[in-house]
This record gives sequence, structure tokens and C-alpha cells, in this order.
Amino acid sequence: MSVAIVTGGTRGIGLEISKALAADGHTVAAIYHGNDKAAKAFKEETGQEAFKADVADFADCQKVAEKIIKKLGAVTILVNNAGITRDGMLHKMEPEDWHSVIETNLTSCYNMSRAVMKNMRDEGYGRVINISSINGQKGQMGQCNYAAAKAGMLGFTKALALESARKGITVNAVCPGYIKTDMTESMDSAVLESIVKQIPAGRMGKPGEIAAIVSFLASDKAGFINGATISANGGQYMN
Repeated sequence: MSVAIVTGGTRGIGLEISKALAADGHTVAAIYHGNDKAAKAFKEETGQEAFKADVADFADCQKVAEKIIKKLGAVTILVNNAGITRDGMLHKMEPEDWHSVIETNLTSCYNMSRAVMKNMRDEGYGRVINISSINGQKGQMGQCNYAAAKAGMLGFTKALALESARKGITVNAVCPGYIKTDMTESMDSAVLESIVKQIPAGRMGKPGEIAAIVSFLASDKAGFINGATISANGGQYMN
């Protein structure tokens, strides 16, 4: 089976993605930035490797990819899942809040894909899966930075899919809606209740439901799916 890199792979949706890919028989390298405790727990729970790196830093991504390839072998699956939020109305948004979200959520897709793309092209096979968001599709008040980054991931996905298809590499995006994670559970209960009312399914999604989509896209069964955007939002937004 393949070596799979999952950025932000030790917590939340990323953790479930890492576990799903490991269950499929892949060797998983989860990249994390700051939470050493979560990384240790991940390694103990899954038996997979965790590597510390800043996905917003090009040189750091090159170094960690080289380290992973040297230790685990050729990387043929990349899940660009790492992301942060720095919410605020645009007229009050500080430059650092704009740039940190763009760099971590969007530029990281370039950084990590660039770091492994030659490897995939040499192998004649690859799967790149970008975790975007419903808010990259429809926008969200107070999230100009986040929505712009997540929308940018969709254009990136389509362009890279066109570049890579003849080399046996597929590039697809998944747009989760509101998923039950530590991040959403820390939100105000009244806000969460109002969000759930907007979801036709009547509930928030589960991290495992996103992981199942990634598992499929990473498999040989999805070989003819390329440049696609798959929405998983309970019917909250359709396009």
C-alpha cells in the first residue's frame, strides 16, 4: 500500500482521516504544528508516525517531506487538511489575521503538493485530496480570510488535476459543512443551535463521514474522479 501524508492529521477531522487511511492499509505520516500532546496520543493510539512542521513554511515542508520519504518510502497520497480560523469583520481584520489564514490554509496546499509532486510523477501514481469547506463555496460573514483561502483551494484543485492527470495522479477536493469537532463544540450553544436549524439533515456531520470520502478518493476505485469537488454538508448548500 501507499505512504499517505495528512496535514493537521493528529486532531479533529484530520485524525479521523489518518485513522481511516491506516485502516485501509496505508502507512500514515501525520503532520502537526504545535500540539505535542495530541501527536503523542495519536502515535500511541494508531501506531503511525507524526511529524512536526509548519505547513505555511515552504522550506519546512520540503524538509519534512524529504524526512518522511527517507523514513517511510515514496509518498503517493497527500491530504491537505491543515487549517486555522482568525475570524473578524473585514473592516476590523488585522493584516496578520488575513495572512496567517491564507498561508496556513491555502499556501500550505502549494507547499506540500510541491514537496511531493515530483515523487508522485516519478511513481506514475498519486492522490491529492484537499479539504476545503462549505464556506469556501458560499462565503460566510466574518470569514473573508477563511472563505477566500478555502475557495482558492478549489481553483488550485482543478488546475493541478489538469496538470497531473496524464501522470496517473488525481486531485480532488472535499467541502465539509459543519462537523462535530472540538472546534465546533467550543462554539456558543445558541449559535450552534441556529446553525443546525439551517441544515436539512437536522444534525451536524461526523468526522468519520468526511474520512470515508477521503478513503474512497484515495483508493483505486476513484481513479476516474479528477478535479471534482465533493460536498458533505447535510444539504445545507448545493451547487
